[in-house]
Amino acid sequence: MTLPQAAIGIIGGSGLYQMDALSDRREVICETPFGAPSDALVYGTLAGTPVVFLARHGRSHHLLPSEVPYRANVYALKMLGVSYVISVSAVGSLQDYAKPLDLVIPDQFIDRTKDRPSTFFGGGIVAHVAFAEPFCPALSQLLHRAASSVDLGGSHIHRGGTYLCMEGPAFSTKAESSLYRSWGAKVIGMTNLPEAKLAREAELAYATLALVTDYDCWHEHHDAVTVDLVIQNLRQNAANAQKVLQAAIALVAAERPASAAHTALRDAILTDLEHVPEATKTKLAAILRPYLPTHL
Repeated sequence: MTLPQAAIGIIGGSGLYQMDALSDRREVICETPFGAPSDALVYGTLAGTPVVFLARHGRSHHLLPSEVPYRANVYALKMLGVSYVISVSAVGSLQDYAKPLDLVIPDQFIDRTKDRPSTFFGGGIVAHVAFAEPFCPALSQLLHRAASSVDLGGSHIHRGGTYLCMEGPAFSTKAESSLYRSWGAKVIGMTNLPEAKLAREAELAYATLALVTDYDCWHEHHDAVTVDLVIQNLRQNAANAQKVLQAAIALVAAERPASAAHTALRDAILTDLEHVPEATKTKLAAILRPYLPTHL
């Protein structure tokens, strides 16, 4: 079966389960070597630009952060020709100036997850991608330009900052929240770190639009985070996210920014590809194809 192709992929997080502005949409069922993605991918066009959308937790939000099939999700986007990924995620704020309903475009990570698969490699092949800059600066800059160009209804956009990725699904203790603040982290979430690592291995430019829903539990003048509070703010954030995504898609389609992520594997593979098992080459064909002499 020939899969539709699109250069731009959107991964929607909590509260963003579809892209309303997509036209000519159709569902794509995509099986990968790493199993099924979180849900059917939705292929459509926005102002004539092909786009692929995927709900990270499934459209019914049935997957815990630790249950999301990150490898299948990223591999499926690669199979559909995606080279730019914009991830939308709900986060808590760890700093007073990043207020609920604000938007943050982070540029760094701290990893506090446990036992989540975050590499495609192994099984006879070793690769170590550069990850000092975990978000694509060029794509993040376009995302910031897009957010700055639309009416956010009083919400503010913040460029840069560290996203601390925790395991979940429980929210932080006050001691943890205070510790993360002392580290200088700006926002806290549960999903983006493994996603970003896998996107880099798949040579996809990756940027995050983080939607602030609460102050985690550290702020003495605000109630501790609850699901009701998160959902209420997510609904308000969703409209802003849709506007920013439309503007960002137009910019990416027009400019197609160069990204170091697009050649991340060029100097990262340590194993002589002639010695990699054929089964592994086949399994990773969508990722390894440019580097295989036989061009599987």
